[in-house]
Amino acid sequence: MIGLVPERLERIVVLGAHCDDIAIGAGGTLLTLSRPGLRVDALVLSGGGTEREDEERAALAAFCPGADLDVTVLKMPDGRLPAHWDEAKNALEELRARTDPDLILAPRTDDAHQDHRGLAELVTTAFRGHLTLGYEIVKWDGDLTTPSAYVPLRDELAEKKVELLQQHYASQRHRPWYDREAFLGLARIRGIECQARYAEAFHVRKLCLRVEG
Repeated sequence: MIGLVPERLERIVVLGAHCDDIAIGAGGTLLTLSRPGLRVDALVLSGGGTEREDEERAALAAFCPGADLDVTVLKMPDGRLPAHWDEAKNALEELRARTDPDLILAPRTDDAHQDHRGLAELVTTAFRGHLTLGYEIVKWDGDLTTPSAYVPLRDELAEKKVELLQQHYASQRHRPWYDREAFLGLARIRGIECQARYAEAFHVRKLCLRVEG
């Protein structure tokens, strides 16, 4: 297993179509990376002005301990991103104008949910030349495929991720897939694939490998 470490990691952008997307897809990675001095800019397209925004702000603060965190939650309707394409693109362009991240965590471009997929497609145009890891989210559609990048998680961080998901997103607990077994089960499978106990997996559309000669 070949490991690649970014030469610097001072600014991260995290993107979600819905409140809880970021935490489900990359919560363990955020717990692993967060430290004092790290800047995290989070943009979520829907849920603004509702209880879900309150959940998201509290959750992301817990997932990014010590980091300099800025959270923006917009009010686009759930499931309607294609009809709000201009608004979503403008939001990403505005974010790009005020940050130059070392890493972006966003949905993957082949996600079956139209909101996730649409956001992922916009990332490739708003943030050209940036390393983007596309996270995965389990769902009824059964769209999980073979990932291309992994972030191993220490046992305690995998457990912490599940604990925080249950603690902060009370509005989602009724969903049949939203439980400890689903989250830890996927993390265990991804861990096996990268020779770890637990891991989060990502899809990389483009990666530039600079080799010193």
